[in-house]
Amino acid sequence: MHALNKSRPLRRIVLASAATVSGAVLLLALKPHTAPPLVTAGTESPAASSGAAPGRTGQNRTATGDSVRTRWGPVRVRVTVRDGRLTDVTAVAYPTDNPRDQEINGYALPQLRREALAAQSARIDSVSGATYTSEGYRQSLQSALDSAGL
Repeated sequence: MHALNKSRPLRRIVLASAATVSGAVLLLALKPHTAPPLVTAGTESPAASSGAAPGRTGQNRTATGDSVRTRWGPVRVRVTVRDGRLTDVTAVAYPTDNPRDQEINGYALPQLRREALAAQSARIDSVSGATYTSEGYRQSLQSALDSAGL
């Protein structure tokens, strides 16, 4: 005889209820992804810049972009500009809450940095597998470039 025999409806009800309860318990046991704490390097404000005025040459200026909230946590970028050219881009805040975040950002951030330096703008491609980080990086980069006068 089959376990769900039609002549035994109570057995089917008990098995269906047990399966439903088991599924609900498994769903509730999953930990939701929590937003990581904001990781920053330094205390510079988003619009702050240091160094020379926009018209002067030979000195580095830095500007930090807005902190952009993404699904997995904030992303914030700092740029260094010399003689009107982007010379460095550093991610000062990004998701690091779990090993998967660290893995994704370990390969995505260097690639985004290279693309930004090559493009000299925020018009960069997203990194496959790091869509949210890429979008936050792009938005913060544009904010930093605007603050730096580029």
